[in-house]
Amino acid sequence: MIAALVGSAWLLNSALAQDSDLVGIEKTALGAQELAIIVNTADPQSIRVAEYYKKIRRIPNKNLIRVQFTPDISVMSQLEFQRIKAMIDAATPAQVQSYALTWTKPYRAGCMSITTAFAAGFDPAFCSEPCSPTKPNPYFNSPSRRPYDDHGLRPAMMLAGKSFKEVKKLIDRGVASDATFPRGAAYLVSTSDKSRNIRAGFYPEIMQQLKGGPADLRMVKADYIEKKSRVLFYFTGAKQVNALNTIRFLPGAIGDHLTSAGGQLTSSGDQMSSLRWLEAGATGSYGAVVEPCNFPAKFPHPGIVIDRYTRGETLIESYWKSVAWPGEGIFIGEPLAAPYAVRPSTIMTNSQ
Repeated sequence: MIAALVGSAWLLNSALAQDSDLVGIEKTALGAQELAIIVNTADPQSIRVAEYYKKIRRIPNKNLIRVQFTPDISVMSQLEFQRIKAMIDAATPAQVQSYALTWTKPYRAGCMSITTAFAAGFDPAFCSEPCSPTKPNPYFNSPSRRPYDDHGLRPAMMLAGKSFKEVKKLIDRGVASDATFPRGAAYLVSTSDKSRNIRAGFYPEIMQQLKGGPADLRMVKADYIEKKSRVLFYFTGAKQVNALNTIRFLPGAIGDHLTSAGGQLTSSGDQMSSLRWLEAGATGSYGAVVEPCNFPAKFPHPGIVIDRYTRGETLIESYWKSVAWPGEGIFIGEPLAAPYAVRPSTIMTNSQ
């Protein structure tokens, strides 16, 4: 697959210099036309992030949607959310399939993560009583390239960070990752934390099914890794992840730690905020905003993330497709990062 994608990119570049006809090829990822930016005009950082992201990703003007709500609160009420969501629904162009949220707080809407609430609308079925299943994700492991058209869902991801400078670096990493086709390392870390190590049961199958792909898969039994370079994936289960400052992530890298409160971005208590992954150089992460209990279905499946990302899907597509029950988890990062994507919808071939 990686050879085929690289070949397509090379063919595109070679053909542009020749007399040629247009021939359609299938896109492997969502693009700028299909993503809308939601900006909170009461939040100065949100405004700056939205303006920068729109410019660097060339998001159409009509895909910038302005709303206003109280900034710097962790939880938006259900009533306030529904008011905002109605405004956004009315303003969203028909071709839009996904959303980029340009703030760090609020990260919850009632009992739901704010990303799932914007993606699917407020629905208590996405919330659980303690230790119970929730409404499933219709987009889970789907081949769909148009989630709203196919499933009535617009996946959302938050461009989060403690400052505009941090979010700008995040965006720049995502853009820098595009079509780089890296040979990066994928660390599947099995920790001594039995409650949070539940994804380790998937690791042997992932190693078997994805061997030979563009990710160099490494299954490690340790509480954390350190002093590693060219890291593209890092999946673990822990309250805290030590030595993140010694990891050298590739642009477009994904990392998350299965724990109860990682998605409480600014108030996760004794558990590490998922923001620490982005601050360490990752381009995407995920965490729970309320107590989810340790259902594997409420967290990303590493094998699905790796498989779909390295097939050419964007960060927002591959990450969203990896969580079966996403109601209580927040997706953060640069949505359109796509290290293995062939974005053009046409290539050029010699005239006959």
